[in-house]
Amino acid sequence: MRVLLVEDDLIAARGITQMLKTAGAIVDQTDSGEDSLELLRHYEYDIVVLDLALPDIEGFEVVRRMRFARNDTPVLVLSGLNMAQARVKVLGLGADDFITKPYDKTELLARMQAIVRRSKGFSQPTVRVGRLMLNLDTREVTIDNRELRLTGKEYAILELLVLRKGMVLTKEAFLNHLYGGMDEPEVKIIDVFVCKLRKKLNRVGAEGIIGTIWGRGYMIRESPTQDLYAALTYEPPPAQIVSPAAA
Repeated sequence: MRVLLVEDDLIAARGITQMLKTAGAIVDQTDSGEDSLELLRHYEYDIVVLDLALPDIEGFEVVRRMRFARNDTPVLVLSGLNMAQARVKVLGLGADDFITKPYDKTELLARMQAIVRRSKGFSQPTVRVGRLMLNLDTREVTIDNRELRLTGKEYAILELLVLRKGMVLTKEAFLNHLYGGMDEPEVKIIDVFVCKLRKKLNRVGAEGIIGTIWGRGYMIRESPTQDLYAALTYEPPPAQIVSPAAA
């Protein structure tokens, strides 16, 4: 999960950032509404956690501009304004949820996870792809009820593939999701992570669940077969030109 945190209280921002990183999230943080809109123009986030009282523009305006620009990234408002009018106004502008400060960190994380799940079309924390089961809340992965132990980066790659099932994801998209544009390594590191992930999946009999689309990236498959794999990775030979004389 990649999060944009818009919070001008540095102590609160540090606490939320640490909590989210402990839960395996990538967090970008800013204290400016204008900067948050600029980040949203350049990067893809799973959710925005937004304070309403910002030093430049109000959080209400951030939500309004996001929706006007047809940016449908989910927004969870985290505010000290404990007034029904503020809640009604920001939800009416297009925010997805509202939590009043002070808040319980476990509840905040649970609500964020629920919002992200719903935005991806999943009502439950567990997602099944063929024999693979992914728990988005606990970050547990099982194959036929056998636990599969993954590193943080391996899990993040698998989670991104599962949440975008049916889509081809570029290596650049993985880099953006894993590193958030900060200190990004060479793009070939994604091939290394995918190779290690595939080896672990192969050991538990889940061969071919991650398909390679040559020249484009990777995708997850519901029912991988050798024929389907060949179809996905097939590169047609160059067309042969037949001269009139030969014809």
